Amino acid sequence: MEVRAVAKYLRVQPRKVRIIADEIRGKSALYAAGLLRYHPSKSARLLRKVLMSAVANAEENHGLSAESLRIATIMVDEGPRLKRIQARAMGRANRILKKTSHITVVVEEDARPKQAPAKGTRPKPRPTFAVPERKSGKKSKAAAAPTEPAEVQENVVSESVEPQGEAEKGDA
Repeated sequence: MEVRAVAKYLRVQPRKVRIIADEIRGKSALYAAGLLRYHPSKSARLLRKVLMSAVANAEENHGLSAESLRIATIMVDEGPRLKRIQARAMGRANRILKKTSHITVVVEEDARPKQAPAKGTRPKPRPTFAVPERKSGKKSKAAAAPTEPAEVQENVVSESVEPQGEAEKGDA
């Protein structure tokens, strides 16, 4: 089931809205809303508002859950242009066209089945290869090392130290 929301006469250039619309077309509605939330442009803020309106329409009017919705189409059409003038030198004037946009967002229930865990996620057992013996008489470091650690003997020399002050007093 398709649910739509339309916003008309928005004071933003259609070209700038289309750039943002291309990023979220075909994505999950909630995922796209999350992307738009942190996008710094004015067009992203307006596009998110229309998207959330379409999601709210689907929930209220058709009983669909927001998690199951994805963006089917986004249309950004050009609205009427506001004509303004800018004064120039010697009594002349330049025309400024302030463009407006009409944004239509259509969301639909995601018909794709939920993805099952991928098969073959366990690592494959690696084959073991027999290591050929060396022909020379040299042994490798691993083979030459003893298997049990040898005991370390500590040579502790104990010396008695007499305080110097008492020894000098006894001599005098």
